[in-house]
Amino acid sequence: MNGIGAWFRRLGQKMTDGLRRFMAGRYGVDKLNNVILWTGVILMLLSIFIPVDAVDLVLTVLSYGCLILAMFRTFSRNTYKRYQENRKFLLLVDRIKDREHRYFECPRCRQLVRVKRGAGKIRITCPKCQEKFVKKT
Repeated sequence: MNGIGAWFRRLGQKMTDGLRRFMAGRYGVDKLNNVILWTGVILMLLSIFIPVDAVDLVLTVLSYGCLILAMFRTFSRNTYKRYQENRKFLLLVDRIKDREHRYFECPRCRQLVRVKRGAGKIRITCPKCQEKFVKKT
């Protein structure tokens, strides 16, 4: 019995080392990946319970697309681009969660400017280019 247990431990260690070598230099999993993956799983479950064939087909294709996109992002070697995608996603989530402020783009330089909600019609000065523009908060 001791020989079989040692053999399984060595096999597990070899598989772990191989997976580590394979994933070296690849992006891995982040919050955007988790959202894409769970969206795919939910779409797949919905496609099981909806009896209409056309809707079932569309949901199945979308779910497989989400799962393939999540795998692509996980195994991608372009880590900078995946990091930027995740960063933009997290900024969007933060903007959605922020109920106390409004966000406006500067018309000249496209800088994002955060302003307190409920201030009415105000004149905003861009901190980057000093452009002045009027918006309603």
